[in-house]
Amino acid sequence: MAFVAVVCLSLLAIDFWNSWQSRSDQLQQMNVAASNLARAMAQQADDTFKKADTVLVGMVERVEHDGTDPADVARLRRVLALRVAELPQLDGLHVYDKDGNWVANSRLTRPENLNNAQREYFVFHRTHETRGPHIGIPVKSRTTGRLLIPVSRRINHADGSFAGVALATIHVDFFSKFYDSLDIGDAGAVALVLEDGTMMTRRPYGPGVVGRNMLETELFRSYTAQGPVGTAFIKSAQDGVTRLNSFRRLDNYPLFVSAALSKDEILATWWRETLWHSGGVLLLALIVGFIGWRLVRQFQLQTRTEAELRQARDALETLNKTLNTLAMEDGLTGLANRRQFDVALDSEYSRAARTASTLALIMIDVDCFKQYNDIYGHAAGDECLQTIGRTIARLASRRPGDLAARYGGEELAVLLPNTDVASAVMLAERIRSAVRDLKIEHAGTADGFVTLSAGVDALTPAAGKAGQPKELIRAADKALYAAKSGGRNRVCASTVQPVPA
Repeated sequence: MAFVAVVCLSLLAIDFWNSWQSRSDQLQQMNVAASNLARAMAQQADDTFKKADTVLVGMVERVEHDGTDPADVARLRRVLALRVAELPQLDGLHVYDKDGNWVANSRLTRPENLNNAQREYFVFHRTHETRGPHIGIPVKSRTTGRLLIPVSRRINHADGSFAGVALATIHVDFFSKFYDSLDIGDAGAVALVLEDGTMMTRRPYGPGVVGRNMLETELFRSYTAQGPVGTAFIKSAQDGVTRLNSFRRLDNYPLFVSAALSKDEILATWWRETLWHSGGVLLLALIVGFIGWRLVRQFQLQTRTEAELRQARDALETLNKTLNTLAMEDGLTGLANRRQFDVALDSEYSRAARTASTLALIMIDVDCFKQYNDIYGHAAGDECLQTIGRTIARLASRRPGDLAARYGGEELAVLLPNTDVASAVMLAERIRSAVRDLKIEHAGTADGFVTLSAGVDALTPAAGKAGQPKELIRAADKALYAAKSGGRNRVCASTVQPVPA
């Protein structure tokens, strides 16, 4: 019975582990999705403010250069009206004098008896000499009643003194419409927030959202703590829903966006599948337990039951072997492993033969790596290989068909479809130089740092000719041997002169 209990518990433990890994994968995928959504929102907001700010730059230059005579103002008003017609996000464009009175605007009729000297943006420019753009807190238009985001720039007299303000107002609804088009689920949320903690707009939208102070919220604290880009699970101060929040600061303006997906919605499918799957595993465990109990009670069934257990064990071993065979990533460096490299080489060779294109291969070897392990230990050697692997992956995997792999031990390989020898040599030299620039200390080399040697070759496969993939490996390996023999820390190719360090 003890053995049967162990088997049942093992099945449940394996199921729990697989379910937990599936949960982690689901959260990671949604993390990426939220990050991409935040990036798109940040780009949209940055572009929106940039277009408005570009118009303001022209307005300031025109007013400071041409002045505000009636003829100049009339011409300026026509230009402002054209700009508002071109940019759907704009509610209006305005120019105020130093006292806050309207000088010109984009509307057909000039507002009368309205003064904006007390507006936050006007006070800011009157008291700050900076000439850059200022994004103010949202305001309610006195003429249309709509919520607007003011973007403004200071206008100076020739002597540098304050002459007024150029203002562009952007519809809050412009962002709301864009946010409504995003697929964030029923309980998701997105927001645009000033870095001083003022909420500009949010989905879901509600009364009092615009202009709300966010300084004491967990979202704002997480943004402040993690910097311009970050992700965190946060319980919303707006509605109490726990969400996966991805936030990102705009590149050019003091705002950040937040894209938040409901944790419950993210995990809803996982929960559904887990309950069904776990129920099946539990049923299986109960069946195994019942069989075990029957085994104890009915010894005559022992032989048949043992055979069934052996079959189950063999099936599990076969499944594990299949999973191991399918593993295509090197566990240490994170690069492709030898199996994936061999499969990719055959595939790219066949493609190159069909399209009569060139296939290049870089074979890379870490110089004096055995001595490195002897001096610093295998743990340091593993860390060194991991660092080099990341560097190669960053430089060599820029196209869909490029593949960086750990060929074996300290030997690495880079497969480059549609690449000639000269281009491959240039890439190999960048990799060699980048690793040398890491300045990983290596007392066993003459240079004192870890370096690479690389061999390069390329071919244009002939259709139907056997053995050429291996010939490419042999040629690149031969070039690698030449690089090692030539003093290491260099790149050699079969048709290109060695490139010394």
